[in-house]
Amino acid sequence: MKLLLFDIDGTLMMSKGAGRIATKRAIQEVFGTLGQIDSVGFGGLTDWQIVAEALASEGFSLEDIGARMDVYAQALARHMAEVLPQHEVHALPGALALVAECVCRSDLIVGLVTGNTALSAPIKLRAAGFNPSDFVVAAYGSEAHDRNQLPFLALERAERLTGRHILASDVLVIGDTLADLRCAQALGARSVIVLTGFEDPDALRQAQPDFLIPDLTHFWDAVRL
Repeated sequence: MKLLLFDIDGTLMMSKGAGRIATKRAIQEVFGTLGQIDSVGFGGLTDWQIVAEALASEGFSLEDIGARMDVYAQALARHMAEVLPQHEVHALPGALALVAECVCRSDLIVGLVTGNTALSAPIKLRAAGFNPSDFVVAAYGSEAHDRNQLPFLALERAERLTGRHILASDVLVIGDTLADLRCAQALGARSVIVLTGFEDPDALRQAQPDFLIPDLTHFWDAVRL
């Protein structure tokens, strides 16, 4: 049994700036300030971490933000649903076909490890043509500040779902950033990194992921499961 944990933004889909707009609106609504949000790079960060970096100069601690994360996630989801239809959201090459193929295999569990909140992730996935219910386990960016904690949560949930022990070496984290690579390494999982996001390709190559592919159309050329 293999567990495939997909990142969303830059790996499965692009939302063309909708996420940043929705984030700014939600932060302003819940925290009353935007802080330094315009200087925060979103790639690879959890939503909790994005808010923390934006508001550090305003005196908000990780604990302060965590205490409001449920309220923030609700606001973000509402704004995301409003903003996404105004943008050219699309699935990235090979993503829809790969997920559909993996879902049909009885030896694979398809899940998510994403910086998005649990409420925003399904909204984004539907907008890009995915069925959120295809991802039967998940760990979200509203559950931990540190992305490296998320694969452990997803693995625990997969084992509970299947009633089987799954080795870390049988987990693949599929993403587009150095943060995806690092969270795979934290678990002891294998990493599949695609060059469809905004991360510097040379930095990704130098980090030596287990598999580095141009996009998800090349997944089966590199990975044998």
